[in-house]
Amino acid sequence: MEPSQQRSQIKPGMRVRVVLKQDQRSGALTVGIVKEVLTNSPTHPHGIKVRLMDGRVGRVHTIVK
Repeated sequence: MEPSQQRSQIKPGMRVRVVLKQDQRSGALTVGIVKEVLTNSPTHPHGIKVRLMDGRVGRVHTIVK
């Protein structure tokens, strides 16, 4: 299972690439810093939903190292 699909792998302060709701069709990625993890379940097949520091919400696609 991908780290982006596991809640335990996503922590506030991490730099991630997310797919915003309005970008789901195009798959465009947005880079940001996690402010808050919004998904309650331990895993999610479409990625863990997070709120970024700038207030935008999206599902984590990848974790930026």
